[in-house]
Amino acid sequence: MLIRFWKPFGVLSQFSDAHGRPTLADFVPIPNIYPAGRLDFDSEGLLLLTDDGFLQDRLASPKHKLTKKYWVLVEGEPTEADLEPLRQGLQLNDRSTLPALARIVDQPSVPDRTVPLRTRKNIRDTWLEISIREGRNRQVRRMTAAIGFPTLRLIRFQIGPVNLAGLVEGRLEEVPIPVIRKIFT
Repeated sequence: MLIRFWKPFGVLSQFSDAHGRPTLADFVPIPNIYPAGRLDFDSEGLLLLTDDGFLQDRLASPKHKLTKKYWVLVEGEPTEADLEPLRQGLQLNDRSTLPALARIVDQPSVPDRTVPLRTRKNIRDTWLEISIREGRNRQVRRMTAAIGFPTLRLIRFQIGPVNLAGLVEGRLEEVPIPVIRKIFT
């Protein structure tokens, strides 16, 4: 079984928390299912959950390099030249990222965030679409910061062939078998 879930902002990608923060247990009533990968507490969007260890490895392991697509609201107005380091791969701490696809996009049709975003009157914000084939800790946020445009909001909308289309924030839905098969092609 594979479940797609639109994780809201401020929810941990785990089923328990010693500090009482919201977790997957508040949204996912299915026993013996586990996230295939993670989304940070302050990130939103597609999280996949499964009860199948083989499928979980296929989805989460960097060796399979499934493309992950994000909508990213950044502070400022990057130009095409500003995005070029993302496309070439850039140095983050001790190693370089793989080249990413990055482009400026119109604001996606997404719900307002429950916690207001930081805004500055004199600085416009810009939506980007960024696709990566790896998933290091807070990678997209670190990439946009490295080029001088801090991330204000991050929404993962696709992993391989699975996306958020038709899903409502905080809801889950089983992924059809034909879509699961595409993960392995």
